[in-house]
Parts: sequence; C-alpha cells; structure tokens
Amino acid sequence: MSYDLNYDQTQPLDRVARYRQMAVDWASLFDPNAGWTANAANFCALLVAGFGWWWVGFYRVRRGDQTLVLGPFQGTVACTTIPKGKGVCGTAWERDEPLMVPDVDQFSGHIACSSLSRSELVIPLHSMGEVVAVLDLDSVEINDFGHEDIEALIPMLQLLQSAWTTSSGEEFPD
Repeated sequence: MSYDLNYDQTQPLDRVARYRQMAVDWASLFDPNAGWTANAANFCALLVAGFGWWWVGFYRVRRGDQTLVLGPFQGTVACTTIPKGKGVCGTAWERDEPLMVPDVDQFSGHIACSSLSRSELVIPLHSMGEVVAVLDLDSVEINDFGHEDIEALIPMLQLLQSAWTTSSGEEFPD
C-alpha cells in the first residue's frame, strides 16, 4: 500500500487546520482488518509527520500487575514499564482522564525516559468501559500542548479504539 499525506509539514498551518487535514489522512490510513498494533503504529507515524514531536507512542495496560507496557511508538528509546499512578502516563491511567503537563520538571514524580522531553500530553484509550492503553506525546518545547490537541485527538483515537478487541482472549489484541 502506498499513501501520500494530504499536507506538507513545512506549510504554515495553525494546529487546528493541521488536525483537520490529519483527520482525513487518518480515516484513509485506518485499516479495520489490520488490528490494533498496526493501526497504532501508523497513528504514531502520522502524528510525528504532522507535528514533529519528540516522542509519540502508546503504553498498554497489563492487568496482571497493574503496569503500563510500551507499545507502538516513534522516537527515542523509552521506558518499557510504568506502574499505575506513577509518572504522567500512570497518573492519567489512574485518573482516567487526559493529562496535560506544560513543564514536566514541575510535575512531581515525572518519569524522565528522556531528559529532552519538556512537556507532555497523555490521553487514555478505552475498551468496554476500561482504560486499555494511553497515548503519550512528548515535546522538546515547554507548553507545547493545549486543549485543541485533546479535542482533536479524542475523535481520532475513537477510531483506533474500535480496533481494540478482547474477543481473542489475549491480554493484548492482535
């Protein structure tokens, strides 16, 4: 499959306009037959291509020990496990709500997988009413994320959540 994105990152688009274009790309890229992992990997690549963030990826919930485990991502090497309630990702999971941190140095208990990360946004994903994963976005810029990111990403993540199934009996889908 070959796919060309509908925008050029060098064009001066505001963030909301870029998200509108990305939503069109995401709807075309999403493959309901490919499973969650393949779609999540493409979603990460799409966000990096669109915004050039330092790190974009998913952590998936491992229920047995209440830990987040590294999933598909784009960026530098990352922490492989994060306990529930720890760091930005574990806290967003525990609270079951998006968590925007303008300056990670001001977040008590921040887990620094990379010292270059300066701001972070984490959004939980759900299946059958439970958090099953979190999307983690890291930027080298302080205060790089805003409410427009949450508002644009949640509908895009809902499409990805539709690929999450538990019918296979596996701990993780696919």
